Amino acid sequence: MKKGFNNELYVTKQSQYILERIKKFDNKLYLEFGGKLFDDLHASRVLYGFDPNAKIKLLCTLKDKAEIIFCINANDIQRNKIRADFGITYGDEVMRVIDNLRACGIYVSSIVITQFTEQTQALAFKQKLENRGEKVYIHRLTKGYPNDVDTIVSDEGYGMNPYIETTRPLVVVTAPGPNSGKLATCLSQLYHEYKRGVKAGYAKFETFPIWNLPLKHPVNVAYEAATADIQDVNMIDYFHLQAYGKQSVNYNRDLAVFPVVKTIIKKITGEELYKSPTDMGVNMAGFAIFDDEAVQESAKQEVIRRYYKALCDVRDGKEKQETLNRLEVLLSELDIKPSDRRVVAPAVERSNEIEAPVVSIETPDGKIVTGRQSELLSAGSSALLNAVKSIAGMDDDLKLIAQSAIDPVIDLKTNILKNRKTYLNAEETLLALSISASLDKKAAIAMENLKLLRGCEAHSSHIISNGELQIFRRLGLHLTCEPQYISFELYNE
Repeated sequence: MKKGFNNELYVTKQSQYILERIKKFDNKLYLEFGGKLFDDLHASRVLYGFDPNAKIKLLCTLKDKAEIIFCINANDIQRNKIRADFGITYGDEVMRVIDNLRACGIYVSSIVITQFTEQTQALAFKQKLENRGEKVYIHRLTKGYPNDVDTIVSDEGYGMNPYIETTRPLVVVTAPGPNSGKLATCLSQLYHEYKRGVKAGYAKFETFPIWNLPLKHPVNVAYEAATADIQDVNMIDYFHLQAYGKQSVNYNRDLAVFPVVKTIIKKITGEELYKSPTDMGVNMAGFAIFDDEAVQESAKQEVIRRYYKALCDVRDGKEKQETLNRLEVLLSELDIKPSDRRVVAPAVERSNEIEAPVVSIETPDGKIVTGRQSELLSAGSSALLNAVKSIAGMDDDLKLIAQSAIDPVIDLKTNILKNRKTYLNAEETLLALSISASLDKKAAIAMENLKLLRGCEAHSSHIISNGELQIFRRLGLHLTCEPQYISFELYNE
């Protein structure tokens, strides 16, 4: 893929814009942070050139002025909601990100459990964090929300929430996922700050949709694809159009809630701070696009990836048919087809030819290599080995893994762990390759070439196991799958 986004320019412009917004208030800004702080893989795929950790680099430039508050919905804790791309719970994600932030020298001051109604798992999570020395606050449902503003902005509403102690000018309020109570936490803090005589401010930081791109620009359509399960729809910000006579893009939920937010903020501050959702935002991503054609193409590819994911999730019972229908509409709007993904046809055609699972990988030089499932290796394992051999210019028939590294793994799987699948999966294959690399120079070169697969495209003729999926993700490959099972077995380990 061709780069079209200048990440350094983005970080510079974004940090400057946030500092300007802080100055507009009493040197205190509550900034609602949407999306992921670390590993924003969606943004890096759509805006090719975007660093998946750009937000962290941004916060590092502001770390002397910033602190972090984490919100997590008590209901998400109770039902062990999973972050799909890492396969961990929202609770674990909060702890993982806090550790990573602190490793970067960024101050995390507290965690807020929102929408609390005595959920037992939420109480256990609170106790777990407090046992580790963390400050944890409880916010219950706000009385009167959303219609009774007088009650919301009173001691019976936001006043019932404990005030979260903060010490720095920029307070970033973030969460592991959507509907985590970030907005309510920001507004509750705003209420408490004004009661204390601090004229604090509120702003929102969302990367997508990008307000100064056209409504149906592929980058904005890719946002709709990413949120197809919750039916987010991009719209012209009619509040902004009415106030300024200029078009900008926002999404339906922000537009729907804006009149309530505007009224609440005016009730708290006594002023009309914003005339539109666009006014509330601090997003300079659109100004860092230097090759629009390139980002359009990368965004279209992301919509196709989302379509394939939905196909598999519907087949697996994890997603509703309505989500898939929505993605089909988005494909039509962009006039693209699943077959526009280059790695699809080689995997499917080869699989049909040999009647076995096949994975294809597009290497950095644009060559597409395939790997098939055998008695020794899974299709994913085979494709990874063939890809690193292709990058190094090695012969396709070269055996990279020594038999002495393979035999103990197979013995462990079959005779000790009693696993019926004797072939090596991707993780086992890479471990065997690493052992061989200590003895064989070519295996060592292949190991080093694994780094070059980051950002490459891959496609499987069948739904691969969750374990292999995680390996491909950790290697940075963008893998999609056909909605076909490898076998008739019900459990896909």
